[in-house]
Amino acid sequence: QVQLVESGGGVVQAGGSLRLSCAASGRTTNYAMGWFRQTPGKEREFVAAISLNGGTTYYADSVKGRFTISRDNTKNTMTLQMNSLKPEDTAVYYCAGRKLVTSTLAGSYDSWGQGTQVIVSS
Repeated sequence: QVQLVESGGGVVQAGGSLRLSCAASGRTTNYAMGWFRQTPGKEREFVAAISLNGGTTYYADSVKGRFTISRDNTKNTMTLQMNSLKPEDTAVYYCAGRKLVTSTLAGSYDSWGQGTQVIVSS
């Protein structure tokens, strides 16, 4: 139905910035999206979500004020701008999608990318 591919991960020093992108293909009409991250031994953690038209956004408390989620439906892309990065932001970041309803719960999404690694050094 929908295919998602993340890009933009890498290594950055604490305090720096990084921009992640997610390219979507397939049937993306009326499609809510989000970003999640995961480290070894931990559950997949909510980061940010955005409604199907980009009018509503949600952020985890740990990233609010530092990260910004956006989307461009004419290009079928979603972006996570990450500023003031901290070592605890180190994780594999995944983009996710689902029909209609914006959600902060990983289990409610049915389309996932393969992930992109973000490493924040101190």
